[in-house]
Amino acid sequence: MNKGDKRLEMHGGMLGGILPLLIFLVFLIVLSVYERGGTQAFWAGGWIAIIVGVFLAKNKSDFCNAIMRGIGDKNGIVIITAWLFAGVFGKLMVGGGLVDGLLWLGLESGMQGAFFTALAFVVAAIFATGTGTSTGTVIALTPVLYPAGVLLGADPAMLAVSILAGGALGDNLSPVSDTTIVSAYTQGANMKEVVLTRLPLVLAAGLLTLIVLLLTGGGGEVKQLADFEQNVSASGLLMLVGLVVVVVAALLNRHIIEALIYGNLTAVIMGFITEKLSFNSLFHIPAERGESTGIIEDGILGVTGAIIFVLLVLAITQVLIESGAMAKLLGLIEKTVAKTVRKAEAAIIFVTLLVSIPIANNAPAIMVIGPSFVKPLGKQFNLSASRRANLMDCAVNTIFFILPWHVAVIVWHSTLINTADAWNIALPSILVAALNPYTWGLLLVLIFSVITGWRRTYSKGETVEESNDDITAVN
Repeated sequence: MNKGDKRLEMHGGMLGGILPLLIFLVFLIVLSVYERGGTQAFWAGGWIAIIVGVFLAKNKSDFCNAIMRGIGDKNGIVIITAWLFAGVFGKLMVGGGLVDGLLWLGLESGMQGAFFTALAFVVAAIFATGTGTSTGTVIALTPVLYPAGVLLGADPAMLAVSILAGGALGDNLSPVSDTTIVSAYTQGANMKEVVLTRLPLVLAAGLLTLIVLLLTGGGGEVKQLADFEQNVSASGLLMLVGLVVVVVAALLNRHIIEALIYGNLTAVIMGFITEKLSFNSLFHIPAERGESTGIIEDGILGVTGAIIFVLLVLAITQVLIESGAMAKLLGLIEKTVAKTVRKAEAAIIFVTLLVSIPIANNAPAIMVIGPSFVKPLGKQFNLSASRRANLMDCAVNTIFFILPWHVAVIVWHSTLINTADAWNIALPSILVAALNPYTWGLLLVLIFSVITGWRRTYSKGETVEESNDDITAVN
């Protein structure tokens, strides 16, 4: 809230300003605990929170205007628009045969045992980076990589975990991932800076993951793979050209929407070349009313739940900001906990982890705390927008991928159950997700980064050395 703006007066003062968000969080937590969490399932909580908020407001008109300002937030609109094109991009990558191309790469490499387990992690990471979805990655790759790896002598538990870990890395890094988009634009960060500054953190955690998988991923018996070998093709790897286009465009400081449009068009062209896509698969007149018109509709439909969720979060957090409740909370944290830049970064990581534990989706967790907590706290210490985005995004992509009530883990294990049953092979427990080496590797990297100041940047853009780690808040 800018100086001179009229404060939104709430009954109960600070508590009245916080209560709508608390109500919303209760809905998110309860649905997640009952394993019914999801962006669409969370809508009702946001609706009820706004209804309660209007009765807590002393001036109903001021409250409604605050809600509308939140929904019309510029960064929120960028997130929503980016998701529209990112959703279609992910569908195009799958439809264009990227899964087959990556599986061909794995089989042709001749890797077995622990080496295949490590390769499965790399393949899943590439796929997730290209499509921007961890859940889509485990759904698409588990049915092919898991039985192939088991038959090639990989340890079933670590092989299954390697696919989940690869999905986590891609979700963490991909410029078309919902968490990357949300973390960047809630902080007002440039996508190029976010990608470049996050890459060393992700690669360090990825290297630790590879080491663990190479040490623990083997020990099984090698069998035949005839059923796989006759159904895969290298042509699907051409779809990665679309990902390259998106990344290069982002690094050239093109707007994320522009970069995604170029990536979408490139994916369509590559799909036409491989003959996996056609004009009819992209759009056609359906035989019956209500049926899909093709990949474009499916891609957009896949993100509509998240878009409505974002609008509700933006509305509720705007009340928190304009009521002055967030300013008081930040002041309290600054005085009691976050007295230095190092402690402020630790607070950002801790709060992000805390919020992500009960909430089943990682992007919603970022939406809840990104604009309302991380951005103002980071600005107090002059942390760069990319640094704030990276701390938050990396933190939310750690324990989110080991807890059994989180969407990615639930989908991953459900797909494992179906795959193991179809091939009559070993089924690891959902609890083996706790062995996810990327989760623990990324946490170690984050701790190291905060303590030493590695990759820390201020708003002016310069990297800050360890000797400056104890800088206090900027007034």
